Amino acid sequence: MKYKTRFAAFFAVMTVFNLAANFAHPVTPTVIQSLNLHDYMFGVALAAMLFTNFLMSPFWGKINNYVSSRVSLLVCCCGYGIAQVWFACSATEPEIILARMFAGLFTGGAFVSFLTYVVNKSRPQDQGKYLTVTATVQSVAGAFGYMIGGFLGEISVFAAFLFQAVTLAAAGILFYFICEPDGETDLREVSVRQLAAEANPFRAFSDSRTFMSASFAMLFAVNVLINFGNTAFDQAFNYYLKDVLGMTSSYNGLIKAAVGFISFFSNMTLCIWIINKTDTKRSMVGLTAACAAAALGTVVSSDVGRLMGFSVLVYAGYSVSVPVLQNTVANQADMGQKNLVMGFFNATKSLGSIAGSMTAGFIYSVHTKLPFACTFVIYGLGMAAAAGYLRCTQRQGQ
Repeated sequence: MKYKTRFAAFFAVMTVFNLAANFAHPVTPTVIQSLNLHDYMFGVALAAMLFTNFLMSPFWGKINNYVSSRVSLLVCCCGYGIAQVWFACSATEPEIILARMFAGLFTGGAFVSFLTYVVNKSRPQDQGKYLTVTATVQSVAGAFGYMIGGFLGEISVFAAFLFQAVTLAAAGILFYFICEPDGETDLREVSVRQLAAEANPFRAFSDSRTFMSASFAMLFAVNVLINFGNTAFDQAFNYYLKDVLGMTSSYNGLIKAAVGFISFFSNMTLCIWIINKTDTKRSMVGLTAACAAAALGTVVSSDVGRLMGFSVLVYAGYSVSVPVLQNTVANQADMGQKNLVMGFFNATKSLGSIAGSMTAGFIYSVHTKLPFACTFVIYGLGMAAAAGYLRCTQRQGQ
């Protein structure tokens, strides 16, 4: 299979994966309310998955040196599918939390492997473009996955979960046959003792000292904060539609589809222009500021139309920010450490999402719009961190 054809097939299957990964999100509020669980569970359940995602992401970044990204994708897609069946069959809060934690073991591996495969197998001149496509597929396909899941939920909540599990497993099999091996070391050359040491997620975190610098720390701070803000907003917005506005899962899906169209257009035009034609360090400051302003708009909006409009701008701003940030991180990393750096990037992304999900779940009970105000504050801090990164690079002459 030719280089461009293989990557086209890779992105096509990635689209299927990201569609499926979001089938359950629009029906989760229905699950929580039908089981008479606490309102905060919409945040706690996601945070449980993101915690193990955070813990395992650096591990997957390291282990891909040995087992190849395509093997990781096969294992992670099938494992994620099994976890979603477990989630669908859960009836109590502890069961849901355990199922979500099990899912997080594999979601981290899938998203890290997307990044490591692109970084390892793309030509240098294509890396920025393909990382942009990766982030665009995740945001746009994710939005349309919400739409499909929303309509499946109108038929049957369990059908949404079952269709998700089957599609995820199928994607894993396709990844295995489409992707080229990209491991740097033959697994047969690695001792069991060494592999066990590499499997320690805490060691993977400690190994980050080999590349960490002040500028990297600022970049990862931006990553934590924008994902904190986006997840807090997203989780509260989904639940707000069901709880306050009384909308069904299909309405949730249609709104996310609109977000998907706008995100796709923004990423294919504005995002590529920012990466190719501007100083991305300065652009990150402007993007986070725009997200903060849009979040403030959702707080002060009193009618549904304006709330929806500002919400779409929050989502679109985030979708443009992610590929710009990913490209900046990948370009700063040394070639021999890119797998570890991208694993750490996904871990800090999960860390921000954990904080956002937990915060939104608990403060929503105080006031339904408090998570939107929190998003405004967090994006403001993200703007400050982006400005800090800009100052660090200017001092270092980069």
